[in-house]
Amino acid sequence: MSHPLKQDLLRELRQRLLRDLHDLKKRIAGNDHYQLNESMRDSLDELSVNDNHPGDLGTEMFERGKDRTLLERDAFRLERIESALERMETGEYGRCKECGAFISPERLNAMPTAEYCVEHEPRQDVSDRRPVEERFLQPPFGRTSMDENDQTAFDGEDAWQIVSSWGNSNSPAMAEDRQVTDYDSVHIEADENEGFVEPIESFLATDITGRRVSVVRNREYRRYLSAGEGYALLEPEEYYDDSDALNTD
Repeated sequence: MSHPLKQDLLRELRQRLLRDLHDLKKRIAGNDHYQLNESMRDSLDELSVNDNHPGDLGTEMFERGKDRTLLERDAFRLERIESALERMETGEYGRCKECGAFISPERLNAMPTAEYCVEHEPRQDVSDRRPVEERFLQPPFGRTSMDENDQTAFDGEDAWQIVSSWGNSNSPAMAEDRQVTDYDSVHIEADENEGFVEPIESFLATDITGRRVSVVRNREYRRYLSAGEGYALLEPEEYYDDSDALNTD
């Protein structure tokens, strides 16, 4: 059975592979394998790194890791290109290594190094190898959230909510809650009670004797009244005696 690839397309793919092969080798040779041909100490051009700030060493370590990843990527790409050129010489190019069927010209044009058809491409399988950090990030605040343990103490999630309350990228127009009308209510669980359980606890207070009751007309107080949970004091005084409240008739 003749190969479905036209000779002009095959020549074009070969030229693309040769051009990519040349560019990759030139780039790797031009930057000394991403500066990995020398040790980390030599790259810093110092006899000792003991006097360097730990942050500088951390930055250098990060850059070395990034360069190693880039080099591994180019090495993988080189291997794929050389394998594709070898298959062109043996006449195996364009056939799926799994089922033996011809790979579509459209796929080869998009990925000249393709070794498998779409159905048998192994790299489309989701890897089970995940970063170890995900064990701690899932669920969110998994290590520091105590909500799942029936705890009410201050935890990692509460810390994040306090930080976000000082400002984030959201606006009242973009908030998930469509009832939000001001920036103070944009952050997550903005309506959550802080420092009290029942709203009435936030605006009622007594003196040391427990007899003189004061009312703080704060936001929770106004919400309490607007929700029909109570009624406003008829007298404007800030303080009143609870014994007087019993003689209202």
